[in-house]
Parts: sequence; C-alpha cells; structure tokens
Amino acid sequence: MSVDLTGFLGVVLLAYLVPGPDFLVIVRAAARRAALGRAAALGAQTGLCVHMCAASLGLSALAAGSAFAFTAVRLAGAAYLTYLGVRVLLGDRRTAREGAAGAAPQARARHGAATGSGHLRQDGAAIGSGTGTSADVPGSRRDSFVQGFLTNVLNPKAALFFLSVLPQFTRHGGAPAREVLLLGGLDIAVGVVYWLLLVRVATRLRALPARPAWRRRWERTTGWLFIALGVGVATAQ
Repeated sequence: MSVDLTGFLGVVLLAYLVPGPDFLVIVRAAARRAALGRAAALGAQTGLCVHMCAASLGLSALAAGSAFAFTAVRLAGAAYLTYLGVRVLLGDRRTAREGAAGAAPQARARHGAATGSGHLRQDGAAIGSGTGTSADVPGSRRDSFVQGFLTNVLNPKAALFFLSVLPQFTRHGGAPAREVLLLGGLDIAVGVVYWLLLVRVATRLRALPARPAWRRRWERTTGWLFIALGVGVATAQ
C-alpha cells in the first residue's frame, strides 16, 4: 500500500487550523478549566473515530448517497449547535441573576464581619463558596466530552472528508478499508496533538473570563457564535 502521507498531513493540518464547531467547543471548555478542554478534545476525536469506521465499512457512502439521510444529519448538527448557543446564553442570564441575588447576603456578611459577628462571617464564607461556576460540578467533564463528541459526529463535513478528500491520497484514488483506517488514524492522532496544544494555550485565557464583566461578554459571544454556526450548517447546500 502506498499513500501520499506528506500531502495528506498538510491537508489535515490546514483543516484543523480553520476554526469550526470543534474549535469553539474545545476553546470554550478549556477557558473554563484545562481538564474540560481535554475532555472536549477527546470527545471530538472520538466522534471522528465514528466517521472513520463508518467510511471504512462503506456506511458513509450510503448516507451521502441518500439525500434524506445526509440532510437529516446536517439538520441534526445544526439543531445541536443552536441548542448549545441557546444553552450558553440562558446560562449566562441565570448566572447574572444569581450574582445579583447573592450580592445582598454577601453585603450583610461583610457588615457582620465589620461589627465583629462571627456567625455572620461564617455565613458569608459559606455564601461566597457557593458562587462557583458550572465548571466545578462533577458532571462537567462528561458534559464537555459529550459536547465535543456530538459536535463532531453530527458534522456532515467530517463524513465528507473521508469520502471526498481522503481518497485523493490513496494510490488508486479509491478508499479501501485499510487505507481509510491508516489515514483516518493519522488524522485523529494529529488532531489529538493539535487540540491538546490548543487547550494549553486556551487555558491562559481563564484570567479574562474569570472577571465578571469579561465572563458575560465571553459567554454571550460564544453563545451567539454557536447559533451562527448552527444557522450556517442548516442553510449550507
């Protein structure tokens, strides 16, 4: 078996460098916590494994040949991206309301500390400790993995990559199962390295979203970007 590995790796790197839904999901998760970014990255690459296996078995070709199946996957992906955007925006509004509601008890706690009331000081500490973000809940890592997985597995462009781009780098222009698995495995390996490097960079952005004003802007921006991507996928032909 002979394949053009150099050309293929160049195309793969270029594809990863172009921001898409996976990029936004991983960066947003990494900006909250590095572990969440890694979970989202592994979820995205697991979704890519699904596309690779489907292509090697010929299932992707069958789905792409059916206008109904391909449209269904495309609309499902668009709906999921829109759902993520709405969820982010609603979460931002809920956080803002909780912050406003918690301001009064914290003010009373500070007043108690100033007047020497140990009881109020303890209450204030308890109240303050309850203002963590959703990144601190136990299920957030799993949630990030699922977001990365579904964003990728419902992306029809990922399936088309294995059907239209990958065969161009095989010796006979076809896509036998072994070559699909070889090139697909390289794609996934390159992606793992790239996403983990991106997570290291994105975690340095945590200082900005940690500030309330910046966090609100960040959440609103990413929420609307998810919605915009969903609309773009839904209207793509």
